[in-house]
Amino acid sequence: MAEAGAHLTSTALNEQPSIFEVVAQESLMEAVRPALRHAVKVLAESNPSRFGFLWRSFDELYLMLDLLLQNHFLSHCSASFSENFYSLKRVTAGQRPPALLGLHRKSHWRSLLLLCLVPYLKAKLEATLVQQRDEEDFSIRLAQTRRQKLYRAAMAAYPYVNSAWHAWVFIQQLLFVFGVVRTHSPLLWLARVRLARLNAQDIRHMELRSSRTGNPAEGSLVQRALWLISQGARGVALSLSSSLSLGVFFLQFLEWWYSSDNQNTVKTLTSLPAPPPPVHLQQEHSGQDSSPVSSSKAEDTQLSSERTKCPLCRRLRTNATVLSTSGFVFCYRCIYMYVKANRRCPLTSYPTDLQHLIKIYSPES
Repeated sequence: MAEAGAHLTSTALNEQPSIFEVVAQESLMEAVRPALRHAVKVLAESNPSRFGFLWRSFDELYLMLDLLLQNHFLSHCSASFSENFYSLKRVTAGQRPPALLGLHRKSHWRSLLLLCLVPYLKAKLEATLVQQRDEEDFSIRLAQTRRQKLYRAAMAAYPYVNSAWHAWVFIQQLLFVFGVVRTHSPLLWLARVRLARLNAQDIRHMELRSSRTGNPAEGSLVQRALWLISQGARGVALSLSSSLSLGVFFLQFLEWWYSSDNQNTVKTLTSLPAPPPPVHLQQEHSGQDSSPVSSSKAEDTQLSSERTKCPLCRRLRTNATVLSTSGFVFCYRCIYMYVKANRRCPLTSYPTDLQHLIKIYSPES
């Protein structure tokens, strides 16, 4: 048992990384997406007309940036961004140690697709699953066509598939700890690669490769255009990697700060008692003459009738529902159809989802 787990804390010059290194690099990329998502949400809420499209298309924009960043690191460092941050590299599964820097073309594209497309599809599936649960909670039934039945069956099977996937990951990591397998993740196994530590020869090779990039001044127009595009993509990838490398600890802080446990603690420490409700105006004017009281009653009646109207249909509200992002109250049918189509508040343009609809239960009902 001691020999099997000796590599966990060993400082010997072996190329196989420990379980702590591979888990740490995975948690790094898992922390980047929520932090960027929260930053985009803050921008969209501050100026919906200018930055609202960033929130609505966040998954697609993040996919493009992730493809650009991961392709740069796979091409120049034979590793993803987080793997290179922890001085790791990807080598072909059948390559014997010492492993050389560089991936085959097929391994490169398999790694790129699995690094970028799998998280994107998983995020889309989870968002669709949340939307379906919200629709079921609001008692909305879709048309029971054959396609809809297959769709609902697939979404119902997704939690079980996800649980099976996490079980596979756990078993793979457990086998990696005891040295039975060389890869800790099923995605690496599907890409036919494994992780290894960088050495001094790999670092010299990366420096030599970066110094060889030249300007094809005498080439054709197409070659110069392709070179400019590649250099621009390389510059953007370097800028993204540098900013992410500098802000990685700040992202970890944001992940902790906005965690549910910490938010509950902050609310407990900083929350103030709710103020008492105001005294009714009729009690203040009870000793005065009847004419101001009658005019005040008429104004209150008109004001109460305006307050019971839906801002969208301008009719008396039915099944009153409040929008938690803005605080306005609408008819449920009106606000549900509007939010489902536009993903924002109709009055304030704040980014809004269906889970922000809250039913109001009045004493009369």
